[in-house]
Amino acid sequence: MTERILPRERGIAVEENRKWLAKWIWLDNEHATGTKQERVYARRTFQVTDPAEVDLTIDVSADSRYRLYLNGSWVSSGPCKGNGWNHYYEKIDLTPYLVPGINVIAAVVLHFPIVVNGNSGEVGPASVWRSDRGGLLVEGALIGKDGRIVEELHTNQAWKMKTDDAVSIRKETGTLFVGGTEEVDGGRLPHGWRLPGYNDSGWSRPDRIMDTHDLLYGGLTPWQLTPRTLPPLSETDKFVQRVIRSNLPGNREYSKQIGLSAEGLFPLVLPANSSGWAELDLGRMTVGYPIVSLSEGKGARLKLLYSEAYEYEQNDGKRNWQRRQVRDDPEGKVLLGNEDEYSVGGYGTRSKPEEYEPLAVRAGRFVRLSWSVADEPLEIGNLIWREVGYPLDVRASVQSSDPLWQPMWDISLNTLMRCMHDTYEDTPYYEQMQYVMDARLQALFTFQVSADDRLARKTIHDYHGSLLPTGMLQSRYPSVNAQIIPGFSLYWIMMVQDHYRYYGDAELVRQYRPTMDAILEWFERRVDNGLVGIMPEAYWSFVDWVEEWRERAGVPSAKWEGPMTIYNLMYVTALDSAAELNEITGRTDTAREYRSRADSIRIAAKQQCYDEEDGLFRDGPQSREFSQHAQIWAVLGGAVEGEEARRLMERALSHGSIARTSFSMTHFLFRALSVTGLYDRTAELWEPWKKQIDLHLTAWVEDPVQQRSDCHGWGALPLYEYTAETLGVQPEEPGYGTIRIRPRLSGLKWAKGEVATPRGMVKVDWSLNDDGNFHLRAEIPDDARALIVLPDGQRQLLERGGIYESSCKITV
Repeated sequence: MTERILPRERGIAVEENRKWLAKWIWLDNEHATGTKQERVYARRTFQVTDPAEVDLTIDVSADSRYRLYLNGSWVSSGPCKGNGWNHYYEKIDLTPYLVPGINVIAAVVLHFPIVVNGNSGEVGPASVWRSDRGGLLVEGALIGKDGRIVEELHTNQAWKMKTDDAVSIRKETGTLFVGGTEEVDGGRLPHGWRLPGYNDSGWSRPDRIMDTHDLLYGGLTPWQLTPRTLPPLSETDKFVQRVIRSNLPGNREYSKQIGLSAEGLFPLVLPANSSGWAELDLGRMTVGYPIVSLSEGKGARLKLLYSEAYEYEQNDGKRNWQRRQVRDDPEGKVLLGNEDEYSVGGYGTRSKPEEYEPLAVRAGRFVRLSWSVADEPLEIGNLIWREVGYPLDVRASVQSSDPLWQPMWDISLNTLMRCMHDTYEDTPYYEQMQYVMDARLQALFTFQVSADDRLARKTIHDYHGSLLPTGMLQSRYPSVNAQIIPGFSLYWIMMVQDHYRYYGDAELVRQYRPTMDAILEWFERRVDNGLVGIMPEAYWSFVDWVEEWRERAGVPSAKWEGPMTIYNLMYVTALDSAAELNEITGRTDTAREYRSRADSIRIAAKQQCYDEEDGLFRDGPQSREFSQHAQIWAVLGGAVEGEEARRLMERALSHGSIARTSFSMTHFLFRALSVTGLYDRTAELWEPWKKQIDLHLTAWVEDPVQQRSDCHGWGALPLYEYTAETLGVQPEEPGYGTIRIRPRLSGLKWAKGEVATPRGMVKVDWSLNDDGNFHLRAEIPDDARALIVLPDGQRQLLERGGIYESSCKITV
């Protein structure tokens, strides 16, 4: 097939409802209720005389999820998460998988019901968009080397399909939005269906053949097809690292000193009429698919329970995540989590095993494998964990005089990567949702370690598509469960500005100016007496997970008393961001208007919210409560500047009775300290991260208050601080037109490493001796300009790259 050249619209590839040759296909299911998942298998066989003489590239999509195979080999999973206006399809080159003779394209498609209320488990991941019907779409043809079409393979009446009746979905418990786990009767699965030799004579032709569009009247189908903008997710097989404990002979008790290696555990031969269990450590928090290989054992039942940590059981039956303590210490603890259950069909052999693999991803660090064997012995050949994630090319690295920096860096990388798939995610175990605040921080971390902006660009576009008629963005998206956190829309504007700072892409900014206008107008309509007033009662005015606001779900009490200082100063910051973005894209009048609005709010906030007696900003004009958060945004929003801002942040750090930031807001605390020349004070603020190392965490917890999740993306803060502040590499001009190198010492004796930029890698190596002699060595890409700022304030502009060395004397 010839490659289609997409038109360009303001620098972004678009393809609006092209004419498709393929049809959407599906089977009617007499048992479908509209409230349960539907699972359908599909096959298309074809002949290939000589694989060297043909090419096969296909476009594929589905509603809601698919896994695609050619001749039994997995080739693609998807579609990429989209929404009602962007239903993505993948382009896949199948040529390397072709064989002489009969070939087969095979897909399993899982459709989630459109019902979104309740927690039945059948709803599936709430972050996966779906319509009221399932469907599979494949377009492609065998093309000869001379360009002629040998055979069309588009989805149509030539395909064969079968409805699954072997899998039922359990109620989702203990998690939110990820869907229930599976209960599978292996004896009823169509084993071998992915292979060419499988007998599909009992399968049906599609009942539903649906067009991709209405060519005559422009009517829109539920699937607005758009080419995938992200690379395929990586899938890497990992093996179990060790057995923590089990009731197997020789391992009846846990060995605290070393645990037991998983080497030699498999194959695990289990006698008839036996039962048992083993608790397995995957080595780190991970996301993927467990794959169990089985021989014989008809009627045996396996259970796979997935857990983040060992934890103490509560007498009242309620979870208390703070009681987990050391994550891999099982003494007096249990593994809690959701589990899949599989009934063995019994037809597997060692050479051709029966396999169980759930269709949806699972997350956790530990797996509890338990079994009950019937009258026939069972052999578990292996348990492999196929880790899946965004293919992040990590190019940055940092070392320092602090011995804990390496584990801090490694844990941060694992946290970020486990929260990156076809969206950014808050927590892969509990929600798998993309929230704006989280995503903005995760994108910054990604920029610093890889300079890859593809997922960030998609995220920005995702939220652009979530805009409500009122002018408010949804706070988590894509999602079939709508939610509004007003402040999160402001973070989206700041995220667009972040992207411009790092990549200088004015064309991207132009596309999103109307959305910025809509958000800012929503806030402006609520200005009363100089400040943005009370937030709508039905909206969640979340700020941060802190102990003082725990009973109010992270919301300051000022929300119910009148204007919130924090939201007003966040609004000011977003206005300043939008003013800059409008200025650089030619809308100078709009930029002037936004700056005027920002100045008005700043003045009102200083007059109405600043408490002269305490020297701090109150959480609201009527509030008597204070928080670090209000002081942070007073600085970042420019309500105070210079020495006044420095004194304000000193009071915010030293005051003993105000709400202090949690992990989600510490990034902004660090930015305020950086702006006010107090960045050295951050050295004492890393303690909550360092304590987690002693608890054997392999990803950062969600917050220190609830500690619900053991993997939350916003906790990967070291990735930014170590590269952007300690090494000091940041964009001085948009798109790194000039690279700034301004190292921050913060109690360290030396630091060195590399930082990824769109211009290339920047290497920094600095040291400080006991006499106060500071030395810096930097390697800068040849075609880049750089601004060097030494700790004593010296500045030097380098017009071209190369190796730079300089020294200065500072007071120790």
